[in-house]
Amino acid sequence: MTIKYKHIISTQKEFEEFRSAIGNPSPRAANKVISFVDDHCRNFISKSPFLSLSTSHISGKCDVSPRGDAPGFVAVLDGKHLFIPERPGNRRMDSVHNIITNPNIGLLFLIPGLGETLRINGKAYISRDPELLEKSAVNGKAPLFGILVEVEECYAHCAKAFIRSELWKPDTWLQKETLPSVPSMLVAHSKIPNVSAEQVAMELKEGYTNRLY
Repeated sequence: MTIKYKHIISTQKEFEEFRSAIGNPSPRAANKVISFVDDHCRNFISKSPFLSLSTSHISGKCDVSPRGDAPGFVAVLDGKHLFIPERPGNRRMDSVHNIITNPNIGLLFLIPGLGETLRINGKAYISRDPELLEKSAVNGKAPLFGILVEVEECYAHCAKAFIRSELWKPDTWLQKETLPSVPSMLVAHSKIPNVSAEQVAMELKEGYTNRLY
């Protein structure tokens, strides 16, 4: 089946002509962006155990990667700088490759049960500062590096996406037996001979149990 792209808005002029149907932001939405981490943002970050990290390569290819740990794992160094420790992962280092070629970064902080989120945009740098790494140690294990973020924009994002999705309502969650099988997905996508979904499931469980830090 060939997909035909129809009714595409591809120029700024076309978008401006369509803008009237969308409407303009309210004064509050238009003026909510600040350029530093104030006490409100600091408090939000201190209670957040999870963020999505968005980067893009200089070529334009984009990537979004999850980061999670105990609430407050992201250190607020001052009003303009954050430090995100890099925990063991799949070693692809997609975010790192992107940051080295293009430092622009976007962060979305979540707090379980809260619909509103905190968005931070800025510049990122790969840091091996021993002091920052040591302060980020867990169970005596310091990360090998982290992501230093120079903050340019901070602002709260409304809860409509969470309300519509009912993300924080456990009674809407799928039963475990109906969830997608990620081990089966990995076997199908990686196409490594003689590897079963059961094997992958065991390897994932071992990593989740023994190699979080």
